[in-house]
Amino acid sequence: MILFAELKITTQNVRRTIYLLLKVIMTIESLKNKVIGGGAITFDEALWLANQPDREALYEASSEITRHFGRPVFNPCSIINARAGRCSENCKWCAQSGHYHTDSDVHGIIDAEEALEGAAIAENQGIKRYSLVTSGRSVKGGALKKVCDIYRELGEKTGLSLCSSLGLLEKEELQEVWNAGVRRYHCNLESAPSYFPELCTTHTIEDKVRTIRFAKEIGFQICSGGIIGMGESREQRVEFAFTLRDIEPDSIPINILCPIPGTPLENTPPIPEDEILLTVAIFRFVNPRAELRFAGGRQRLSVAVQKKAMKIGVNGAIVGDLLTTIGSKADEDRILIKEAGYEIG
Repeated sequence: MILFAELKITTQNVRRTIYLLLKVIMTIESLKNKVIGGGAITFDEALWLANQPDREALYEASSEITRHFGRPVFNPCSIINARAGRCSENCKWCAQSGHYHTDSDVHGIIDAEEALEGAAIAENQGIKRYSLVTSGRSVKGGALKKVCDIYRELGEKTGLSLCSSLGLLEKEELQEVWNAGVRRYHCNLESAPSYFPELCTTHTIEDKVRTIRFAKEIGFQICSGGIIGMGESREQRVEFAFTLRDIEPDSIPINILCPIPGTPLENTPPIPEDEILLTVAIFRFVNPRAELRFAGGRQRLSVAVQKKAMKIGVNGAIVGDLLTTIGSKADEDRILIKEAGYEIG
């Protein structure tokens, strides 16, 4: 009571007071045990963790949470750029936006033969999950029919689990995708709600959540994450982790910004490697059961940092070429995955 009496009662001061009290009564170990015991940490607890000086203790705790909730199996997936460029949206990070001048490829929906060729490569590399990814706000009409026909052919001719990333679809359109055999839908939230309007003004976080809600109502698993290193604060990355927890994704792709010449973020300074590792740890504490999936940008990390991220909490990855940046090589990934203590699932 004395502590509160000495402060001007504002939201900021109340949060600061709670933060100081938490420092006295909790430890990294106690919060790890809370999560392993089935509890959920609060935003203030996560922010406290994010500011702890003993990073190695935090990483070890995060690693224990990862092993507790998941088998030691790493889940790779592969994607193909099924439609590229001329996107109507003004996302500041994206080479495919029609608002910016970049060297990104431009093409319509690919033919089934190209999709099947990519699927065969994935299967030969032991990858079990495959997705068509399209540029643009959404895929509709004849383009959606062509995509669904491709998925039906993939279902008939491969043994792959099928994912889809087709933008902001309505429920009826998502049902068409489900009927074509797809069982996981991807729609990144991209960043914290408090920061997203700085990055894109042609659609909102709420638009994305609406599509995800429709997909979940149909029965899709959800893949949703975003990009770190776009100028957001550490606190906003914590906020982002909790925003993702609200939608309960099965898979959380973690992209690291690769500044693309011609986009508004082309001169953004790179996020430090230790901040990337910290983000993985916090995401694991907040989303203990989700797959944390390395996506774009990890090629700029050293092998040692990639391996450490896997031990901390990353237990999935997009392998092979990505959308507008060079991806990873499957053979090299297999070695890295085994060295990090996983089997390939």
